[in-house]
Amino acid sequence: MGVTTGALAFQSALSASADGVRSFGRALTDAPRLYRENAELRTRNAGLRAENLRLQDALDAVPEGSALAAQAAAAPGAIAASAVGYDPENQNRVVTIDRGSLAGIKPESGVVAADGVVGRVIEVEPFSSKVLLATDPSSKIPAIVSRGRWWGIAVGTDSRIELRYVSQDAPLKVGDEVITGAGRSFGAGLALGRIARLDRVEGALYQNALVEPAVAFGRLHAVLVLARP
Repeated sequence: MGVTTGALAFQSALSASADGVRSFGRALTDAPRLYRENAELRTRNAGLRAENLRLQDALDAVPEGSALAAQAAAAPGAIAASAVGYDPENQNRVVTIDRGSLAGIKPESGVVAADGVVGRVIEVEPFSSKVLLATDPSSKIPAIVSRGRWWGIAVGTDSRIELRYVSQDAPLKVGDEVITGAGRSFGAGLALGRIARLDRVEGALYQNALVEPAVAFGRLHAVLVLARP
């Protein structure tokens, strides 16, 4: 009885060992195929992630594109362009766009984005142009407070815009919309921003206000270069 049991146990061990060898052999044989399939899955997943990001970017751009199309419809002769470069030393609030004189761009032309005023063209080359942002201290744009039609001058402060020389009689409020008045680069009625802070000085002839720009310059991309008024 003991011999029979021992023989069975030995046969079972041999069978298990043989199964293990066969399984190991199959694993070795399947390894290249499994590695290849795994690599293909990783490549496919990477492609799906890239496509998802592309579609999300396109979806995010729909509102901006629609608003810019509305701007273009209201501005005959406007030239579409893209912001492609910034002043690396940040000495001036200047961006480079990818259209120049060969596309019909001219100096002093106003530039707008979907949300409002970007700035004006200050330098033109055949294939590119430089745009001085409305936030640059050397930028000065005729401006109007929509509520009440009070006039002033919009001057850049590096990060924002200051509305200067507004009559002390003007009952300005935080949140009031500020738009362009007619000038050499812009027609009237384009969004500059909204008043973020008032600066009244007792006895002064004028009052000033700090304006939060309508355009988010840190993510500037698609723009329109307007025909000169």
